[in-house]
Amino acid sequence: MLETREVSLIYRNGDGVTYAVKKANVRVNQGEFLGLVGPSGSGKSSLLYLMSGLKSASEGDVAFEGNSYQSLQNGKLIELRRKRYGFIFQQHFLINYLTVFENVMVGALEQNSVSRQRAKELIAELGLEKQSRRLPWQLSIGQRQRVAIARALINEPAIVFADEPTAALDHATGHQVVDLLAHYRGHGSIVFVTHDPEMLTQADRVIRMRDGEIIAEEKRNGNR
Repeated sequence: MLETREVSLIYRNGDGVTYAVKKANVRVNQGEFLGLVGPSGSGKSSLLYLMSGLKSASEGDVAFEGNSYQSLQNGKLIELRRKRYGFIFQQHFLINYLTVFENVMVGALEQNSVSRQRAKELIAELGLEKQSRRLPWQLSIGQRQRVAIARALINEPAIVFADEPTAALDHATGHQVVDLLAHYRGHGSIVFVTHDPEMLTQADRVIRMRDGEIIAEEKRNGNR
């Protein structure tokens, strides 16, 4: 489905060169939960940004469904991210003056009855039905992150990219977030970045990174 090919992200400072990501080869299969784990500065988030097209590769390439990012004009890449990808970050980035329902609808491609029904279903599935008319400041941190998940899933994306979505949560709430995302596996793929290996117990594969390089890959087929 998605593949990186010897992809690197390089930062230059004068004569110095720093590899945030170095020659990474990763494949995301349809309907799988892929975990990227490593300490701070290991390059895991940078790799996610390359995979999702949020950053441009210094070397190598990324392809989605056989289409190279390098072959896509910037507008086409933006359209790909908008229509086929969902994003969840450590910060929820909700709009403070919009209700839960309205924040979910912000992510919808079409503001129509189908999207509104989809938003209502997601809100109910994520246990937020009673909070649908509340504003973000009236929610707990865990509830806000669930709203961000609903917003990411509103268009039924092919891939959900989650960058440290549990970092600001306690372990119990963090595992609830992981459970919610793992439930989506099969409908679409999940790429989940974390520094905490405990958050990846439901992953199908786990890639470990250090100093910008992939150092190990572990398959966990028993979870499917």
